[in-house]
Amino acid sequence: MKEYGLIGFPLSHSFSQKYFTEKFQSENIQDSRYNLFELTDIQQFPALIRNQPQLCGLNVTIPYKQVIIPFLDDLEPVAAQIGAVNVIKFANGKLKGFNSDYQGFLQSLQNFCPDYAQAQALVLGNGGAAKAVIAALDYLGIAYKLVSRNPTKEQLSYEQLTTSLLKDFSLIINTTPLGTYPNVATYPPILYEALSSDHYLYDLVYNPAETVFLRKGREAGTKTKNGYEMLCLQAEVAWQIWNS
Repeated sequence: MKEYGLIGFPLSHSFSQKYFTEKFQSENIQDSRYNLFELTDIQQFPALIRNQPQLCGLNVTIPYKQVIIPFLDDLEPVAAQIGAVNVIKFANGKLKGFNSDYQGFLQSLQNFCPDYAQAQALVLGNGGAAKAVIAALDYLGIAYKLVSRNPTKEQLSYEQLTTSLLKDFSLIINTTPLGTYPNVATYPPILYEALSSDHYLYDLVYNPAETVFLRKGREAGTKTKNGYEMLCLQAEVAWQIWNS
């Protein structure tokens, strides 16, 4: 039996287990199963590997996407560039890290925003998810500005997002956890009244399906998309990595 799984903490609401369990059933994949491995500390990772010799691949989620890297034998170039790993492949006794968030977001953005080549983007947040988004924007040649609560020379503050500036950035991507269940009332503090039908709002959050960020955007006439398709696409990329 081939075993796959997810490491992170906490794992009470796992998209991955549900997705892969349903995938195995619908595609009649009978030799594989997907489990949750909740680690309260990343130092528990080596013991997990020793105790689960049948593991063929793992997904990695918060808070371990960056701190997992020293435990791996190798990284794909994109994961090294991003500095975050969400897929681990087991092969010949070695562990290699990949980042399928990057590919999932890239494909989903192309589906959502057909005129992406002419767009400029605002990336809300500067964590690991933002790094995957930035790598995809760089690949697509989309100019962007980072927005953070703690601005620097390279990052804007939310207070700097004026009406005139927002007109110049048609693509706004939320990579923060604001609005995620159960804190569904939270949202990025931008001038939603300055948005129009020329804007595209993408939220990496998928639970709830429509965050306050997306609802306010929809009410202003923007096109909106949540992170569910990205999750599905990155999961399929992970499956391809494990079986390549």
